[in-house]
Amino acid sequence: MKKEIFGLTPEALQQEFVAVGLKKFRAAQVYQWLYKKSVFKFADMHNISKADIAVLEENFTVLPAQIKILTRWQSSDNLTEKLLLELADGNSVETVLMHHDYGYSVCVSSQVGCAMGCAFCASGLNGCVRNLTAAEIIMQVYLFNAMIAPQQVSRVVVMGSGEPMLNYDEVLGALKFLHREDTLFMSYRNMTVSTCGVIPGIERLTQEAVPINLAISLHAVKNDVRTELMPVNKGYPFPDVIAAAEKYAQAGGRQVTYEYILIKDKNDTPEDAQLLSNYLKFKHASVNLIPANPVPEKGFERPSAKRIEGFLRTLQKNKINATIRKEMGKDINAACGQLRAKFNRRDV
Repeated sequence: MKKEIFGLTPEALQQEFVAVGLKKFRAAQVYQWLYKKSVFKFADMHNISKADIAVLEENFTVLPAQIKILTRWQSSDNLTEKLLLELADGNSVETVLMHHDYGYSVCVSSQVGCAMGCAFCASGLNGCVRNLTAAEIIMQVYLFNAMIAPQQVSRVVVMGSGEPMLNYDEVLGALKFLHREDTLFMSYRNMTVSTCGVIPGIERLTQEAVPINLAISLHAVKNDVRTELMPVNKGYPFPDVIAAAEKYAQAGGRQVTYEYILIKDKNDTPEDAQLLSNYLKFKHASVNLIPANPVPEKGFERPSAKRIEGFLRTLQKNKINATIRKEMGKDINAACGQLRAKFNRRDV
């Protein structure tokens, strides 16, 4: 049985190599090929002898080299690319690369599916199958890193399928690995974790004392509406979520982003905009307004452009920092879960 080595620390990698008779220095060489050069096949590591390559291939696997790309879609503007990946156990997961004027960011998934059951989201159509490992999260970044070489990914957002706070240890382990100086050396300030409001996870992140950006999926500030849209509101009511997020902001000096999907005739009225302003006034907060991505299974529509602009103006009038999210990848089902759901429907 071959041992998977992707995501191991240099020390752990060295132990594995020595155990099969390789010299210690081989671990440092392979580590650099993997995480500085994004090369995942031993045969392509040109400063390693053929004899040692044979030993490596006999004993070890490297996760990115084992992954099958089920679907690869690119947006018409060439700024967004989405992969549907088949994992070793046959499950599939999505990841998205976005090209901004400041560089490349990757939106990673943290679970196969999602158990949160948000009414507007395609990720949870079939529930949560399992958590991803830290290596599977890191792999999503490095697959794209290899595609865009010699450039590299500079930002990561944990906003794909799944609830990151329900896979806290693996998510934080992946982000800490990407932060290492001997890997991507990505700044914590270039990382964002998005949660639908799992307060224990927010509290744990506060205790980490690392400047990771926190995003809260809020989407409604009327209790009955938010519970209808997001069942998690029953266990973690949104006023308590905002209070926990504000503690995070105060502890780390990082402004919290509140994501608010605008759904026609559901949460997009002037009254909703004023209520949102009231809850976030004097908070370390910004609002990211997201016109709803149509999800056929859910039957939601996006508001008119006039209604969206009116919502934004109300927030701005109340001195709430707010923007309308720039849409990327709409034509390739880049919203969470849409591509996986479409692929699964094709097999039915």
